[in-house]
Amino acid sequence: MSLLFIIFIIAIALLFDYTNGMHDAANSISTIVSTRVLSPRQAVVWAAVFNFVAFLIFSTTVAETIGQGMIDIKAITPTVVLAGLGGAISWNLITWHFGLPSSSSHALIGGYAGAAIFKSGFGVIIASGWYKTLVFIVLSPTIGLFLGFLLKIITIWIIYKQRPAAVNKWSRILTFFCCPL
Repeated sequence: MSLLFIIFIIAIALLFDYTNGMHDAANSISTIVSTRVLSPRQAVVWAAVFNFVAFLIFSTTVAETIGQGMIDIKAITPTVVLAGLGGAISWNLITWHFGLPSSSSHALIGGYAGAAIFKSGFGVIIASGWYKTLVFIVLSPTIGLFLGFLLKIITIWIIYKQRPAAVNKWSRILTFFCCPL
């Protein structure tokens, strides 16, 4: 492979990253903005900061699982990576155009797997890596639902029988400290 082709793949990866941000960041901040908890500027800064520092806090375990534990690495070539990125970008743009909720990360995993299967057949799939991923596709929203419900109960318990002015004051103080823009 030529250096120019590798640079092209990197450019396509940056394009995927752009569509990922365009697609997923809007989903993550729309509720915060529509409920007027944060201004659009504050919400964008909030999303950008947390997207940037997430790998510092949560490590690269997910990337390692995708890179080594789902597809036989012998089947992966720069062309397979390029095809996987192309599939993910296409899916991001299609779902964005029609306003469909979709995960860019899952689109990338699907594009990567589809390109590898197209090149080498279904034998490249490592079942144990897929089981972990598929289990957490179901578990993560369930855990989020439970923790969100628990946080709601705790919040209601804390503000129960307080005057709206007092609740509003604490809301503004916490918003200022969390995102002062």
